[in-house]
Amino acid sequence: MALEVTGLQAGYNKVNILWGVDLTVNDGQCVALVGSNGAGKSTLLKVIAGLLPPSQGTITFNGLATAGLRSPRLVELGISVVPEGYKLFRGMTVEENLRLGAYRIKDTTSIHQRLEEVYEVFPELKERRDQLAGTMSGGQQQMCSIGRGLMAYPKLLMIDELSLGLAPKLVEFLVEKIVEIRQKTNMSILLVEQDVEIAFSIADYGYVIESGRMTLEGNPKELLANPLIISSYLGL
Repeated sequence: MALEVTGLQAGYNKVNILWGVDLTVNDGQCVALVGSNGAGKSTLLKVIAGLLPPSQGTITFNGLATAGLRSPRLVELGISVVPEGYKLFRGMTVEENLRLGAYRIKDTTSIHQRLEEVYEVFPELKERRDQLAGTMSGGQQQMCSIGRGLMAYPKLLMIDELSLGLAPKLVEFLVEKIVEIRQKTNMSILLVEQDVEIAFSIADYGYVIESGRMTLEGNPKELLANPLIISSYLGL
């Protein structure tokens, strides 16, 4: 089991956002966490990634208790995050941004090898390796953000809002790339997404969060057929 979250509570300025959240991501599994804006998805990711301390509950990653550990330590353990909105250094080149993802790796040969692996997944990034990240389109920046997350050799890749603000064809392309990454690496993926159909199309297991509480979980295809999902998220 890669990641297990149990009874997690967390929030901001003593105001709780998450209430007793449970979530599991097994080795090599893609898990989708869906919910509306403000449901607590990004807050949960921040807690898992060490950017926000939990007030209650446990988090274990590959058998190690990680709740309260800082982000650099979690990166060492193999947890990598692709943040919502890319969060690239706009005044740095594509390759400089990618290399930042490997800042804790000292072996230059490993860094170069990882760069080539990222460029193999996203050839367009190699073509634009010397271009300033802030001058690229949103889709290209999302590719760069995913590539930066891959540079750390993660065991668990957490992606926050893959499709946000992107055209449908580009989202379809990125979904194909996520599938390709899984096939090549067998890494675990936690995909946080508002678009239920996109998230559940590639997930092995799905969770629905509402107002900081998990309300549904199970097989993604079965969840898509659930009347509550249909009425609340698919607009049917």
